[in-house]
Amino acid sequence: MAAPASLSAENLPSPELAARARLHEMTFDKLPGFAGDDHLAAWTTLRKSCERLSEAAPSIRIGQAPTSAFQAFCAVALTAKPTDARSARALIERYFAPWRIEPIAGADPYDRGFLTGYYEPEVAGSLERSEAFQEPILSLPDDIAYTSSIASQPVLPTREEIDKGALAQRTRPVVWVRDGIEAFMIHVQGSARIRLPDGRLLRLAYAGRNGHPYTSIGKILVDTGAIAAADMSLARLKQWVRDNGQSEGEAGRTLLRNNRSYVFYKAIDNLGEDQGPIGGEGVELTPLRSIAVDRSLWHYGLPFWIDADLPDAHGRSKPFRRLMIAQDTGTAIVGAARADIFYGTGDKAGALAGDIRHTGDFYVLLPRTGVGAP
Repeated sequence: MAAPASLSAENLPSPELAARARLHEMTFDKLPGFAGDDHLAAWTTLRKSCERLSEAAPSIRIGQAPTSAFQAFCAVALTAKPTDARSARALIERYFAPWRIEPIAGADPYDRGFLTGYYEPEVAGSLERSEAFQEPILSLPDDIAYTSSIASQPVLPTREEIDKGALAQRTRPVVWVRDGIEAFMIHVQGSARIRLPDGRLLRLAYAGRNGHPYTSIGKILVDTGAIAAADMSLARLKQWVRDNGQSEGEAGRTLLRNNRSYVFYKAIDNLGEDQGPIGGEGVELTPLRSIAVDRSLWHYGLPFWIDADLPDAHGRSKPFRRLMIAQDTGTAIVGAARADIFYGTGDKAGALAGDIRHTGDFYVLLPRTGVGAP
């Protein structure tokens, strides 16, 4: 068993990360359940990140730059061909060292280990407005050049202002969906599949956002006592909004507008029905292997070992111990030990993802330096 190497200068925590958490050296035999994971599945997902890096294409949403040690690992990963979980595990342990992410005194709760879930919705929609489809999914304003950089994010009108027509002359509907909460959930999830009346499938991909902070409307409902914390779920949230009305001045619409953040979309035609959505890194997401992380703290492609107890499809708590790869990000994903788990596509994935609001232990796998080819 290889012992973890000391952090190289470039792998030392950034000032932003050091202000939120500290890293504690571990060995792989100390990671709970590590030996039982499917390391070949994790390796396959990790390799996608290396393929993207080799293309020298910018990420859809730019984050931290990958270290030279990670780039060196990727050069090897693109030629290595593990054939089973055992050989994949050997490669992972050779090229990475695990570090437990531990909160500092007074740390934010999201630096202590917090997990949520997300998914790709599949909903009915239309290219034309109709009685059945009243809410638009809007394109990025025509006069705004998309930026994937955190620092150069333009600030546009709020959700409420956009609802009231602030961008009516600068943007256009890409597609129409049932109602406000349907559109809202697409905004939150970051991608969607729209089934058109003629049976065709329209894929929506992230095109930009308005630059305002994200606010959880589910938390508002729990904090105000509208829905008990134990009863909160994606289905319950959507039903509350619909029961309380989404017209101007009604409580459902007012709740949605508490989240000032708004996401714009574009239609894409280069993804098959069997392919997952594209994450912030620019790679196809893998269910239960891809995670969204805080891109201001971590770079894409980094593996994280997650140790948590999460509910299954029947609501029973089960150990969730697996190697996850940072391939996405999100406005709500803020913190050193904060991750959003991608659950897949459709209602079943949505039901599972909507139940995840759990604590967990986080371990980041940082690349070793000076390791030659196997």
